[in-house]
Amino acid sequence: MKKYRIGQIVPSSNVTMETEIPAIFRSRETLLPERFTFHSSRMRMKKVTKEELEAMDAMSLKCAQELSDAHVDVMGYACLVAIMSMGRGYHCVSEVNLHQETVQNNFPTPIVTSAGALINGLKVLGAKKVAVITPYMRPLTDMVVDYIEHQGFEVVDSIALEIPDNLEVAAQDPMNLLEIYKRLNLDGVDVIVASACVQMPSLEAIDQIQKETGIPVTSAAVCTTYEMMKKLGLEAKASIGGELLSGKY
Repeated sequence: MKKYRIGQIVPSSNVTMETEIPAIFRSRETLLPERFTFHSSRMRMKKVTKEELEAMDAMSLKCAQELSDAHVDVMGYACLVAIMSMGRGYHCVSEVNLHQETVQNNFPTPIVTSAGALINGLKVLGAKKVAVITPYMRPLTDMVVDYIEHQGFEVVDSIALEIPDNLEVAAQDPMNLLEIYKRLNLDGVDVIVASACVQMPSLEAIDQIQKETGIPVTSAAVCTTYEMMKKLGLEAKASIGGELLSGKY
């Protein structure tokens, strides 16, 4: 039985990434033989502001070195808005920079950023028009919307919950999303992004929203997990996590 080490580069105040991503992998273990362990390195960040995000992003390279020392099989950079706030298409730059750190440490490792993973997940699902829920303040949400649109999607509607404190974001009840999503305009929408943030919990609500709307539902955490499975050369499938992890893709 093959064991894989999953490395995560995590904002210091993020607690959701280390619960949702392992939960999806654990649900996969009930279906398929591979097993997984989880290893994190942290970069400081408390308030979700452009300044703190930029300072934090600079620390990601050190985290990549540390995880590379542990010989992890894949690395996930777990802050979507940090990447998106650095400018359009920045996930491509970040992925190259982080990979370079692992090459220099003599253990080249595939890199997934949650920003790049969300974009890729939307492409895999064949999305053209999407609706998005974020916990961010409206200016950061608008930046995320711009980033997604720059990648070729139309964001029909977006909800900004405007929660600046990152721990407060993590404390949100994912089941609240069952009411929140009803405020979205879903006209012509192909995919709902229940959480465009890897800190805002949404996993428990995803399959339920998908069932109620009949529209594929995903999140930054689900897309990141999908992408990690793909980078490991594994079947991207789990018993939770919506359409993307149904095993069809």
